[in-house]
Amino acid sequence: MSENGKGPIPRLKSQYQEELVPALMKEFGYSNIMQVPRISKISVNIGLGEALQNSKAIESASQDLAIITGQRPVVTKARKSIAVYKLREGMPIGVMVTLRGRRMWDFLDRLINVVLPRQRDFQGISPDSFDGRGNYSIGLREQLVFPEIDYDNVDKIRGLELTIVTTAQTDEEARRMLALMHMPFRR
Repeated sequence: MSENGKGPIPRLKSQYQEELVPALMKEFGYSNIMQVPRISKISVNIGLGEALQNSKAIESASQDLAIITGQRPVVTKARKSIAVYKLREGMPIGVMVTLRGRRMWDFLDRLINVVLPRQRDFQGISPDSFDGRGNYSIGLREQLVFPEIDYDNVDKIRGLELTIVTTAQTDEEARRMLALMHMPFRR
């Protein structure tokens, strides 16, 4: 099978369609397949407070994020001026990428099976980082846990934040869906 004629369906997506959808329908008593929660997008961003002093920081973080996600990032700008931080409206303060479709599924598969287990002293991720609407956020301390990043080309270690946006109505539905995808939650 192929997704829009662009090669095989991503492994995690086919697992979701074949195993998770029936399991979630049975567990939560959904009457329609469209009620089953699904992942709609993944947002990855790097906040750069250092960009105020170092103009190369945006470029460097942008390259790292492009390598990690396979998509060119968008530079985020300050919405309002804050004098205490010497920040003016419109100044670049970060980079972000929104992943959907095939790239989203491939990224999530790599995150669950490769990236999270590579973290130092990994005990699992917090099962409590849901926002009340079924969306899950993870913060990573360094971009070096991604195997695509070459350690020698990194100018500075930067953290990044991932938000997995789902169509789930409650945190419990989203937590169960991610657990069935083998997301390594801490016990």
